[in-house]
Amino acid sequence: MIIGIAGGTGSGKTTVAKRILRTLDHEQVKIIAHDSYYLDRSGIPPEEREALNYDHPDAFDRLLFHRHLKEIARGRPIECPLYDYSTHTRRRETVHIAPCRVLIVEGILVLQDEAAREMMDVKLYVETDADVRLARRLRRDVQERSRSLESVMKQYFEVVRPMHLQFVEPTKKYADLIIPEGGFNEVAIDILCSKITRLLHPA
Repeated sequence: MIIGIAGGTGSGKTTVAKRILRTLDHEQVKIIAHDSYYLDRSGIPPEEREALNYDHPDAFDRLLFHRHLKEIARGRPIECPLYDYSTHTRRRETVHIAPCRVLIVEGILVLQDEAAREMMDVKLYVETDADVRLARRLRRDVQERSRSLESVMKQYFEVVRPMHLQFVEPTKKYADLIIPEGGFNEVAIDILCSKITRLLHPA
């Protein structure tokens, strides 16, 4: 089973994925981030990498992403890439993802990708107030991704917000379930996990 979790930056996608992981059998559930499949930009100068639009669908290595989803669906392991946000390049190391019964894929644009969407059994959209999402992004990018406050704000208003309105928010129409407030929505998480359990263990 492949579960796609989309939503705007800072909406709580990762929190939802981790809540599902905690509720279900850890050995049977794996999580991969769509961000891991950003195209490798090591071949261009750092200042050019900094100026690229990473919130556009064309920023992702779709071929590798689709191939890995197909491999997991066939019960085969994959070597998931690792992305370095501070340098906008792909690391040499990979993460081994063993065959599993449930693969959770989370990222802002996972439901925008039609080919990937068709491989998903459950599609979720996490919806959170824009002010809350911006505050979370500021904290994350400054503390975890070595960005300055000014650069994060500039990127948000010039790129992130316009791309959200153009590409991310419209994908709500593809979701089987819209989860307001992400991982803090206990009722929605419980209903979701119950549904996944029934799909995995039909009576």
